[in-house]
Order: sequence, then structure tokens, then C-alpha cells
Amino acid sequence: MLTKKTIRTERFIQFGEGGFLRGFADWMIKKMNDRTDFEGSVVVVQPIKQGLCDLLTAQNCNYTHLIRGKEGVECDVIDVISRCVDPYRDFEAYLALADIPTVRYVISNTTEAGIAFDPADKITDAPPRSFPAKLTRLLYRRYQKGLDGFVLLPCELIDRNGDRLKETVLQYAALWGLEEAFTRWVCEKNEFCNTLVDRINTGYPKDEQLDLGYEDRMLNTSEYFHLWVIETALDLGRELPFAKAGLNVIITKNELEKYRTRKVRILNGAHTSFVPFALLSGFTTVKECLDDEEMHAFIRRCVFEEIIPTLDLPREELCDYAENVLTRFENPYIKHYLTSIVLNSVSKFKVRVLPSLLEYRRRFGKTPQLLVFSLAKLIEFYQKGEPNDLPEVTDYLKTHTVAEILSNTALWDTDLSMLTEEVAAHVDPSK
Repeated sequence: MLTKKTIRTERFIQFGEGGFLRGFADWMIKKMNDRTDFEGSVVVVQPIKQGLCDLLTAQNCNYTHLIRGKEGVECDVIDVISRCVDPYRDFEAYLALADIPTVRYVISNTTEAGIAFDPADKITDAPPRSFPAKLTRLLYRRYQKGLDGFVLLPCELIDRNGDRLKETVLQYAALWGLEEAFTRWVCEKNEFCNTLVDRINTGYPKDEQLDLGYEDRMLNTSEYFHLWVIETALDLGRELPFAKAGLNVIITKNELEKYRTRKVRILNGAHTSFVPFALLSGFTTVKECLDDEEMHAFIRRCVFEEIIPTLDLPREELCDYAENVLTRFENPYIKHYLTSIVLNSVSKFKVRVLPSLLEYRRRFGKTPQLLVFSLAKLIEFYQKGEPNDLPEVTDYLKTHTVAEILSNTALWDTDLSMLTEEVAAHVDPSK
């Protein structure tokens, strides 16, 4: 079943063969092929020396993808990868990808550390170590062939990932002394898109016995929800039929930051607002919290009554996203332990929850009671529970009063003394 392959036009180069891109971008390309006349395929480049290309190639680059959640289970065979290229074994075959005129898009997911400049990389390396250096070699070959550049869609989870990737490529061009005409070509003939990606891919289900009726060593699993926000001046929706295929892809010229804020404040902020309280209350997983009537109500009120009113996107859109978040939290196939979320909770609260709390006060002239309660339970958890944070942060919260903690601008980047009375009222003083 996994050996059948439809020959399609190679339109994408993809750096990364792990579970995320196979359950996100490749799954989307499959949907565009199935539901439109797109007919595109992907050449996968193995970005590090040890990878999964041999396993993929052994299955003719096909694999099964299972989507599982509260909504049900959906199974599909993804057949969009035409071939794998390992630059560590055949660097010329890798460079030759630049010669393919039909290739227009470059997708990458090389971890948050992947887009980084390493001055030790040389133009004579075959291949260079870092992903941006490899990409620079590919772009230089493309430039030398007189072809147009690429639309680059980095999926690394860093802010302004397209801008960062372009900046790093230009650093290599300068380091290697490449001609100014190449630098102009990089800037004028290539589109480095900033993106935001959101989907939990749970990879190969190692602890489960699944009967597919055939062997698949590259079986991949994910949740139902998916979101790709792409910031670009191009009319990319005309090139890539995401909308026609029914995919949750937002193409925007300059509003990516609003969607990033939405994700951080609602999804991540919801986690951070209830986890210390939940751990103090004896819960162990996110789903347990959603299954409990009182905790579920607390989380829902935090999100809909105190976080959403501080955001600037249309309320209907925010509420729809929030409902999706709560459904994701209830996924029976994902065991998300609270202890893994609570790591470095003070810094997370500062970024994810505190902006909502302060913006609520600014907009409505009063304090959001549930978020203040969350802040109190955060302090109480550090004083009575088992926090996982920097020793100096943990020690400080354990040994200082609520007033001292809230007035410490080094912790919060602002003085929160005005919240002392309200926060202290919710902190259990018993040790």
C-alpha cells in the first residue's frame, strides 16, 4: 500500500524530514493535491548527518498520517515526497536541486537553533554545517544558473523567522566574499516570509499497538487543529490553493504579530494561568483539568472574560480560536503533564499572562479577578509546591513576602505593587 507513487511536479524543497513537517506542510500539500489541480511534490533534504531519509526512501517516501482527537480519527497515506537528498552523501545532488526551474518554494523546520550563523562554515565545505549556510550555497547555485529565486517558508519557532533567515544568508554572503550582484539577487528575487505555525504533532506512537494492515516505520500522528500564518507581500493565495483545499492558512501582509499575540495570550496564556493552581489542587494532566467541571469553568472564564477582551482581532475570530484551544486541551490522545508546562513559570507568566492582566486594567479601569487569582496561585505554588525554575528565582519567591515579590521589577519588568492587596488575599499563608 505504501509503494504506489503518483509522479508530480517538484515544486518544493524541504529542509527537515521529522514528524512536524510531515504532519503539517506535507499533509497540507497532500490536501491541495487531492482537492485541487495543484499536483505538486516535495524534495526532502536531510539537514543533519543522522536523519530519517533512509527510512523514508525504503517506503518510496510514502507514510501514514493519523489525525486523532476529541473529533475522531482520520487516516491518510501521504504521497507527496518525490525523493530524499542527503547532502552529506551526495553534495552535488543537493546543489543540483537549485537547477530545477519548477521549484519555487523552500520550507524548513530545523529547530529553534537551526537559523544561526556559524563563522566556522566555509564556502568550500561540502556541506557546510548550518542550515543557513547550506541554503546560501543552494541560492548561490540558483543565482549562477540565472534562475529566479525562491519563496522561503521557514517554520522554525522563532520570532520573525523569515527576517532572521534572510539576515543570516546575507551574513554568509559577506563572510564568503560573494559578489554584490548575488546579494542584490537574494534581496530582490527571493521572498523570505515570516510565519507562525501551530499544530501538535505527536510523531510515531511508540507505546501503542496500531493495526494498519501493513508495516509503516514512518507512521506519524497529530491533532486535528492546524494553523499556518504567512506574512508576505506576494499574493500567495493565488499560487498555493490553501483556501480551496479547506486549509486553515492565513496569508497577511503585516498582521502576523496579531496572530502571534493571539496564540501566546490565549493558548499559552491559558496554560500558564491555570497550571500552578491545578498542581496545588492535585491535578496531573491538562485533560484532567478540562474534565473537571469547576476547573474547566475557571479556564473558560479566564480566556473568554479576561484575556479575549484585551486583544484586537475580531471577537468572533478570537472566540473561535479559543474554542479550538479548549477542544485541543481535551484531546484524549495527548497526555500533557502539568509538570512539563510549569517549567520557568515566572518568566512565562510575565510574557503570556501579565500583558493581558495589565491591558485589562488599562482598558476597563479595574483588575481582572481571575488573572489576579492566577498570579496569587503562582506565588503560592513557588512557596508551597515543587517549582522547576532557576534556583535564584525559586529561592526568592520562597523567602519573600507578596509585597516584596510584586515590587521586584527584575522579575516582572514593572512594579506590580498596586496588586499587592488583591493578590495577598488569595495566597494561602500556611506552609
